[in-house]
Amino acid sequence: MTKSFDLIVLGAGMAAISAANKCASAGWSVAVVDELPYGGTCALRGCDPKKILRRGAEIIDGARLMRGKGVEDEGLNINWADLIAFKRSFTDKLPENIETGLQENDVATLHGTARFAAFNAIEIDGERFEARHILIATGAKPRPVDVPGGEYLIDNAQFMEIEELPERILFVGGGFISFEFAHIAARAGRHVTIFDRGTRPLKAFDPDLVGRLLERSRAAGMNIHLETTLKSIEKTSGGFIVSGEQKGTNQQWMADLVVHGMGRAPAIDNLGLEGANIESNTKGVVVNEYLQSVSNPVVYAAGDAAATQGAPLTPVAVFEGKVAASNMLKGNAAQPDYSGVPSVVFTIPELARVGLLESEAKEQGHDVRVQYTDTSEWYSNLRTGESCAAVKVLTDNNTGEFLGVHMLGPEYAEMINFFGLAIKLGLKANDLKKMTAAYPTVGSDLGSML
Repeated sequence: MTKSFDLIVLGAGMAAISAANKCASAGWSVAVVDELPYGGTCALRGCDPKKILRRGAEIIDGARLMRGKGVEDEGLNINWADLIAFKRSFTDKLPENIETGLQENDVATLHGTARFAAFNAIEIDGERFEARHILIATGAKPRPVDVPGGEYLIDNAQFMEIEELPERILFVGGGFISFEFAHIAARAGRHVTIFDRGTRPLKAFDPDLVGRLLERSRAAGMNIHLETTLKSIEKTSGGFIVSGEQKGTNQQWMADLVVHGMGRAPAIDNLGLEGANIESNTKGVVVNEYLQSVSNPVVYAAGDAAATQGAPLTPVAVFEGKVAASNMLKGNAAQPDYSGVPSVVFTIPELARVGLLESEAKEQGHDVRVQYTDTSEWYSNLRTGESCAAVKVLTDNNTGEFLGVHMLGPEYAEMINFFGLAIKLGLKANDLKKMTAAYPTVGSDLGSML
């Protein structure tokens, strides 16, 4: 017997949960299905547990920066097994709590592998379900790597489950995952190598600040090789031989662990989209401005599984899920607003961005005012011992509007939110200068950055 719902949500991450709860609260019959534990990547395998691990690294680095300034850090180290156990004290209880929360909101919680059986129907392990609407919110997965020995790569989820961190760790790719986990592993005392095929890693961030971060990363003990392409991974009794091509020359590295940091792709390959006439591309399900499939009006998509203008970030997934839910409930009227969304690489110190890069602003024809400030000797950074800190503020010379803000330094992941709000609300530099901040705080530096 086929079961029917008003809405079936594929996935149980942040976009999925926000949409499911919104529609259920409106009186719809809703079901959620996932083959993995409920919670999604961010809560279980990404953002949140990563920052728990980073906390250990922060303490180690903070003590080292205060060496000779009143703090003796000799003997201070990370007990990796205990840190992982602490991480699990958060993640282990989440799937049950999330599922219970959905059930209390009258959402049916299903488990298994879902595939489309018709334009308005899915099958879960042979059982058929139909719905007036289906939301694809399956997130993303590590991008496939087609090299000999590629099966030996581990992903971010596997990294955060390792009970004992090995001595030699090599990260392939120059994005968020590689740099964030490399900074953690290096503070845990491991020998860390990153290589990236491009001339500059972290391409979505300001190149001047990325250059400063690379210097800081190398000073913290990381080996970073650019213009280096992975060719193969060979398993031996002593670990792995990683072969690559560096600026046209063949090179080899020894490693005990090789981590996939080469980007992620929408997790839609196994959904049987063709069986429901759902158009997709490399960025995800092709949707219109209302997050509705352009080829199957029953279907909507949100988060990393959708081909939208939004960055693959948890806050974006959440509000896309809410927008999709609103349009399914009330008819297509709401559109996602991507302005003022910050993005942060949680290295030590963190690298943050909101708005346009300098090159993007100039390409769009803006008369760009660039204000670059080295903040390393400001009190808020001096007191921590951190010497790597800078801010670049981009405004339009004609309108005074913020075009983009780029920050590298301690606690700047919090500071970037002020600028995100300013861009969202159309505030100008003079508006922010009127803010009276608690002193002495990092927020009290804001006026001097403008």
